[in-house]
Amino acid sequence: MDPLFVKVHSNDNVAIVVNPDGVGAGLEFAGGLRAAEPIPQSHKVALSPIGRGEPITRYGQMIGLANRDIAAGGWVREDMLDLPSAPALDSLPLATAVPAPLPALEGYTFEGFRNPDGSAGTKNILGITTTVQCVAPTVDYAVRRIRAELLPRFPNVDDVVAVTHTYGCGVAIDAPGATVPIATLRHISRHANFGGAPLVVSLGCEKMQPARLFPSGLKIFDEQPQVVRLQDQRGFGDTVAAILRYAEKRLEELNRRRRVTVPASELNVGLQCGGSDAFSGVTCNPAVGYAADLLVRAGSTVMFSEVTEVRDAVHLLTPRCANEQVARDLIREMKWYDDYLSRGSADRSANPTPGNKRGGLSNVVEKALGSVAKAGTSALAAVASHGERVTAKGLVFAATPASDFICGTQQLASMNLHVFTTGEGSPYGLAMVPVAKVSSRTALAEKWPDLIDVDAGKIATGHATIEDVGWELFRFLLDVASGRKKTWAEHWGLHNALAPFNPGPVT
Repeated sequence: MDPLFVKVHSNDNVAIVVNPDGVGAGLEFAGGLRAAEPIPQSHKVALSPIGRGEPITRYGQMIGLANRDIAAGGWVREDMLDLPSAPALDSLPLATAVPAPLPALEGYTFEGFRNPDGSAGTKNILGITTTVQCVAPTVDYAVRRIRAELLPRFPNVDDVVAVTHTYGCGVAIDAPGATVPIATLRHISRHANFGGAPLVVSLGCEKMQPARLFPSGLKIFDEQPQVVRLQDQRGFGDTVAAILRYAEKRLEELNRRRRVTVPASELNVGLQCGGSDAFSGVTCNPAVGYAADLLVRAGSTVMFSEVTEVRDAVHLLTPRCANEQVARDLIREMKWYDDYLSRGSADRSANPTPGNKRGGLSNVVEKALGSVAKAGTSALAAVASHGERVTAKGLVFAATPASDFICGTQQLASMNLHVFTTGEGSPYGLAMVPVAKVSSRTALAEKWPDLIDVDAGKIATGHATIEDVGWELFRFLLDVASGRKKTWAEHWGLHNALAPFNPGPVT
């Protein structure tokens, strides 16, 4: 393979190396640029001389200031860039370049499970919600028994899933920050894939009592739910027997459900990055962004998140907001997180991981500019705060931390399908919704053929376009939502633990 780089924008003075084994010193790229030293795959090469103090530009945006002279053809490493200031939040353009609606996509459907509240599930799952971590081992034991002894009798039920977590007690339950994990767990418990309601298992003495988790009550199908309270039972055996008894009743109800044809507008798709690299912003994330536009055109809800991976690109998003209020809502979430990090004596520079840097990402600015490509080109229709359930249609920013498992948990409060892009690789999965993984590099897809669902790396080598992979992902998601295909994470049963975001104090 001849030396090859990808330049994103005409104004860029760096590009990333495509060759899987990198390029050696002296090798010549098309156009005459010679590598001044060996440069690994996905790392940046200087396209022209860059003087000390001059901007280093990628995606048409400054990603840093050179802290030394860099020769043309040189390897632009992370230690050569000084982090620029984040965009000032008080001077951003508000809804100044709202994209016109794209043509509607008519006739796209999936086979889903209709719920009494009008929502649609992509799976049919018995959910068991817990109010506190103390009961998690008991519930996990009961779930194993339900899978082995009960589930085989109910072939129309896909699984049984316990909503276990680290919250519920030992916390300042009335602190303002407590509303975030409590609301998140409430919405997850009412998930569309649970048929709108779960069983509830409580300890008895915890701070997050069932009535606090469900203050307006919670109906399971046509009857009030039964709460299994461990401290009311006579021993472990009776406790498990009670859970199995109520589980059997719910399984009987769930087993009567059938997949029906549902318009694609009932999909609520969460988008997330994990183990990103410098290819993410030119292959998998733009392809996901194209699929996001297709979903929006079909009337679906598409959520992107991860505040610290949006903060340095927020100036590209506020002009796209549907109106000034949506833009102000987006700024509000950026400001909240700036203050949150400041209280912890941290800032956005803490975001990139060693793997991100190994994959060629120099800092959080470069990471953010690639991350927002997942948002496609549609107008930003709404913004949801931490723990808030997304109800709007179209493209929505749902505020979450960038941590993979916390972001996934927060998005789970609203989504029935998940897309996860990765450059370095991650076996991440969720038990409650299908998680489709999209790789930034073909080398990763070939290395992990039984973990990656869609290879976007072929965009970098010219074997496919962003549009090709976007359509491939869109059709794959409809098949997965219908149960016609399984993601690899579903196939292997790879499920990460839930991790609700708790910005409140622990006592």
